[in-house]
Amino acid sequence: MTATDTTAAPDLTDNPLMQAAGLPAFDRITPEHVVPGVEARLKEIGERFDAIEANAEPTWGGLMKPLEDLDRVFEYCWGPVAHLMSVKNSDALRDAFMAVQPQVVQMGLRMSQSRPIYDALVALRDGEAWGPLDGAQQRVIESKIKEMELSGVALEGEAQARYQAIAERLSALSTDFSNHVLDATKAFELVIEDPADTEGWTTTLRNMASQSYNDQHKPESPATPDAGPWRITLDGPCFMAFMQHSKSRAQREQVYKAFISRATEGELDNAPLIVETLELRKEKAALLGYDHHAQVSLATKMAGTVDAVQQMFDELTEASRAGMQRDLDELRAFAKEQGEADELMHWDLAFWAERLREQRFDYTDEELRPYFPLPRVMDGLFGICTKLFGVTFERDDDAAPRWHDDVQFYRVLNESGGHIASFYFDPYSRPADKRGGAWVNGCLGRRVVDGETVNPVIHVICNGTNPTGSASGGGKPSLMSFSEVVTLFHEFGHALQGMLTTVDHASAAGLSNIEWDAVEVCSQFMENWCYHKPTLLGMTAHVETGEPLPDALFDKITQARTYRAGSDFMRQLCFAVTDMALHTTFDPDGGQAFLDVYREVAKTYAPLPPLEEDRFLCAFGHIFAGGYAAGYYSYKWSEVLSADCFGAFEDAGLDDEAEVAEAGRRFRDTFLARGGGEHPMDVFKAFRGRGPSSAALLRHNGLG
Repeated sequence: MTATDTTAAPDLTDNPLMQAAGLPAFDRITPEHVVPGVEARLKEIGERFDAIEANAEPTWGGLMKPLEDLDRVFEYCWGPVAHLMSVKNSDALRDAFMAVQPQVVQMGLRMSQSRPIYDALVALRDGEAWGPLDGAQQRVIESKIKEMELSGVALEGEAQARYQAIAERLSALSTDFSNHVLDATKAFELVIEDPADTEGWTTTLRNMASQSYNDQHKPESPATPDAGPWRITLDGPCFMAFMQHSKSRAQREQVYKAFISRATEGELDNAPLIVETLELRKEKAALLGYDHHAQVSLATKMAGTVDAVQQMFDELTEASRAGMQRDLDELRAFAKEQGEADELMHWDLAFWAERLREQRFDYTDEELRPYFPLPRVMDGLFGICTKLFGVTFERDDDAAPRWHDDVQFYRVLNESGGHIASFYFDPYSRPADKRGGAWVNGCLGRRVVDGETVNPVIHVICNGTNPTGSASGGGKPSLMSFSEVVTLFHEFGHALQGMLTTVDHASAAGLSNIEWDAVEVCSQFMENWCYHKPTLLGMTAHVETGEPLPDALFDKITQARTYRAGSDFMRQLCFAVTDMALHTTFDPDGGQAFLDVYREVAKTYAPLPPLEEDRFLCAFGHIFAGGYAAGYYSYKWSEVLSADCFGAFEDAGLDDEAEVAEAGRRFRDTFLARGGGEHPMDVFKAFRGRGPSSAALLRHNGLG
């Protein structure tokens, strides 16, 4: 360094993003670490990638192994940052994330568009080294070749430069879209001060809304559940509870309209981002030689073609459309009987559906919550996993750095007591800095390093109801709604696939390399056990009496499972058909508004025509800020497979513990173990002995 050079290299000595082993230091990572840490790691990755390119040997050990080793560097430097953006968001973290995200995208594009790597992969596939590879290795290489082709590796000159510019812009648009939705959700509040407006509210809603008021406004005299004030937000648990239980039609209308118009105004308006996203996806598809983005999406999915997806749409629509109309007719008649003189509107449906459900099945979510304290539910979840898959769980929060005190850490043990995986569990809603919904992400993937197997580590994230007070002060644990219980089982199905993998190649282990429309099979499969009497009753204990859920309540839950199934099916199909239309026939340059696509689809798939204010697409993060573009159909596609898988347990006899355990081990050894090492249709046939059928799904939902 010269005397006039005032630029000093960043001090990386204590930067947690520089670690290369163990668990990420979530308790020490700050926004200040992000830029220097990620940039230093990207420099290292670039230099190592240069060497791989220069010596691209068409063998697994000479090519794929060093590439997989580079992914491990990403796991430690970029993975934690992206994770914290979802669970501990802040302005400073956002700024740091946005500062380095373009560089990360550029590095990813460089790696996916490397002609030397592509040529070496093709040579490996077509050469003598191909035969000795196992099936998972061959599948990884074939997937990598397809992935690189879809990443523009064959493009040259201006076309490749344009492709790269599009990819970088799409990544930025996705992040902006997600941030806009988060900010718009946080910006809305309805403060209710008149106790008369809370008539009919559940205890949970009162607790949630008063605590939200205290958290946001920090009054000198704190709000209480009984006296208020109460703060209603657009955060999922609060929004749904309010729409189901508020008797104030005017307030329901206000909150509903705010919800369907999130991220539609001023600097947070996502409409321009959607138009640009659709334009760029179409242009990118054309550069790659495809007619539209849906063809690009389906090139790597189990369904394969738009026609195959449409066939599923037609089959499920035929089975559920009449049910949706029947549901609406029943709701209108019931509301009229109860004295509702006005025509039902969109903000009335959830309220009256909940009232009809309470009358028909004579229970409320609030009655169920005391039976589902989170610790007991976790015990029940672990119990069924032990029964089916032979694994056990040990909690040890002190063994792992955590990003919040609420976060729990578990080890997963096999039948012999060996440690095979771990997972973080972040159970509660934190609207101020944690995005809504529930999801599972990989933290560290299974791989072999220096001859030793590295166990996978998974993130399981929920947004459940928070505990009240402290246990020592007489507070209560998180009391879960039944839907929250189902969500937990769903997400844990993803986690199990990530944790019980037996594939040693990181590119195909766990959740990696699984076709997108098959990734929900294990998660939806696990939901079925919430309706299995021994399993459900085994994870209930009344928070005050310790009594299990009464048989009568269980019977009502199972009867209610098919309640409004036609409407639920059509709602998901509405989203999926809209998504597919936007990415096939819709021309973003043709003068038609993207919202008109949804409105046209809704004529068939929605019980009521959308309101003029309905711009829900502006908050549809699945397809504009997630991985579901031209892929939202995947939920239903996976449901067909998962229901059919559970049918194997029904065929075996759910009361025959030996047969159930045998089927469980078979499911573990196929779906959970093989990960992305085999095509999902081959995995399904290995488990079921035949191809899939939608009969079980329709039967489970009272539609077939």
